Amino acid sequence: MEEVSALILLLGKSGSADTERMPRGLYIYGDVGTGKTTTMDLFYNTVPTARKRRVHFHAFMLDVHARINAFRRTHASTSDPVPTIARELASDAYVLCFDEFQVTDIADAMVLRRLVTELFGNGVVIVTTSNRHPDQLYKNGIQRESFLPCIELLKDKCEVVSLDSGTDYRRLAKETESVYFSPIIADTNKVLHALFGLASGNASVREDVKLRFLGRSLAVPLSANGVARFSFNHLCKEALSAADYIELAKHYHTVLLTDVP
Repeated sequence: MEEVSALILLLGKSGSADTERMPRGLYIYGDVGTGKTTTMDLFYNTVPTARKRRVHFHAFMLDVHARINAFRRTHASTSDPVPTIARELASDAYVLCFDEFQVTDIADAMVLRRLVTELFGNGVVIVTTSNRHPDQLYKNGIQRESFLPCIELLKDKCEVVSLDSGTDYRRLAKETESVYFSPIIADTNKVLHALFGLASGNASVREDVKLRFLGRSLAVPLSANGVARFSFNHLCKEALSAADYIELAKHYHTVLLTDVP
């Protein structure tokens, strides 16, 4: 992409966070499987600075909320944590790369509308991928009108690029592989059992492992050597959040889902 190459060159010339010389960032959007993550991989691995950070957007917001809570424990209730947090983030990295920018929660929306302003004010360049055009962010959300200035700022400070090729490259790569097994019968369960052993290197299986984080726990029914197995009801019908799925991804490289209706 020409926009990616141009930004890499500009960042190489700027060398540091400078609000006067910072180039516009990139907001790359498109359907799943169209190459957004691959494009981000190429950009992040090529951009000529050590002061860069790449993070999934939900993980980033969890970090921001944790910083806000820590700030409020040590400062007066009237103190504003956002400018301080923005300066901390800018000092760590002046190129911030987000995977899967998405806003669905009012708490995130209200923090972001000010945090994004402060980040740009501190000379941070934002490069992000998303499944949605900026105008579709937080669509139908509570008090969305308060979030609209954040959308306009993103469009002003970032080049908005569509990566909708109409092709899901992930599906092309798996045309010769079986990733779904049906119907739900004993033979199918045997196949899944064999795949579980293959993916885990036939390591010893642990039952009901508790992942403890953010003051709560998540039970993993079966796991072994970075592989976890859940039923659909357990993983998709219980009251879980993005934080739970991020924690799972930290511990397991493969998740087998059974009994999908």
